Amino acid sequence: MASPIVIAGGTVVDQLSERKVDLLLINGVIADSGAPGAFDGRGETVDASDAVVMPGLVDIQVHFRTPGGEESEDISSGAAGAALGGVTACVMMPNTIPTIDNVEIVSDVLSLARAAACDVRTSAAITVERAGERLVDFAALHQAGVRVFTDDGWVVDDADLMEAALRETLELPGAVISQHAEHSEMVAGGVLNAGSVAKRLGLPGRPREAEAVIVERDIALAAKTGGRYHVLHMSTSLATEQVRRAKQAGFRVTAEVTPQHLILTEEDVERLGSAGIMNPPLRLATDVSALRAALLDGTVDAVATDHAPHHPRLKEMGLAEAPPGMLGVETMASVIWDTFVNGGSMSRQQFVAVTSSQPARIADIHEHGQPLTPGNPANIAVFDPSKAWAIDGSSLQSKSTNTPWQGQQFIGKVRHTICRGLLVVQDGLLVH
Repeated sequence: MASPIVIAGGTVVDQLSERKVDLLLINGVIADSGAPGAFDGRGETVDASDAVVMPGLVDIQVHFRTPGGEESEDISSGAAGAALGGVTACVMMPNTIPTIDNVEIVSDVLSLARAAACDVRTSAAITVERAGERLVDFAALHQAGVRVFTDDGWVVDDADLMEAALRETLELPGAVISQHAEHSEMVAGGVLNAGSVAKRLGLPGRPREAEAVIVERDIALAAKTGGRYHVLHMSTSLATEQVRRAKQAGFRVTAEVTPQHLILTEEDVERLGSAGIMNPPLRLATDVSALRAALLDGTVDAVATDHAPHHPRLKEMGLAEAPPGMLGVETMASVIWDTFVNGGSMSRQQFVAVTSSQPARIADIHEHGQPLTPGNPANIAVFDPSKAWAIDGSSLQSKSTNTPWQGQQFIGKVRHTICRGLLVVQDGLLVH
């Protein structure tokens, strides 16, 4: 049973309002809210002076590499980094070894996650072994707790199979089919965006149109079946416009974008080296502008990191050989806050929406992203908007170091994280 906690001196910001109140947490639930000082002496005091108290962040695309890739990350290290970043819930991707595609592996993963510093959920594959040939047992996996289904890393190229997947999940409450949207043949062998930088470096590219082709097809299938469809790590203006039109038409379509796709372009790959390689790749400045506009106007529903750790010896390979992916779960809050809230384009409530309440709704995670009102679960991040810090991959909690933000300073940092009513991060340090 969690000891009572008083979050004192902060400004609560959630989807309802911004208000100067203290919170009293008892037994994992927000028991009461009141004027500053109202709960003095009622529990352990968590200092939120000059800070923003918000629903814990929800990252619906992380790779914690369990099972099979624990050299680069495991559930414990990944969740610890998430907690330090104010993330109280996250969804693991299934492109593990073996693939998370059956109830036994889901049970094993969730068992390992019970002791983690944040609430770790897992997705499952759409097709067995992500081979694109045979659908998984959606009903059984749903019964085991899975809500997000994706062959992430690989696309489901077969339109008939994708349509069948959308139909099979129609009667499963909260289930969503999520797609890594890049046409396989169009991006085969590609390393970075098909453009001027790829030409300059003499490397094969991954064309922007490969994303648009799949998103257009999948939206048509979602419209045909009435199924829920989610675009993972959307990267182009082309796909963004297709999602905008789909939403205007009332289709059940959502989309996410990563911090890196909101800030970096293909030009940054030469500076970052292998730390700048990911799939889908960093794109053009015009794509960044379109994604930013879509995030701010509601076309894009969520920010998700696609946190993809790789052991340093793997990332030390050349651009063509290094595995794709960047770290992100520990740094997302700071990067997005500094870029958009401090930059003046996003309100604090919008920040809560795209990093917490909306991703929680996409992944059907009811206990997180809720308003900070009495009766709701105590999953909370306390964020210091004036704290400056320089990101150093070697000091992050991950087993890996492949951050694209190496050496960059951001303003705004998580001070405390409370998950399931337990203080898991205090004054920027993990509570053991």
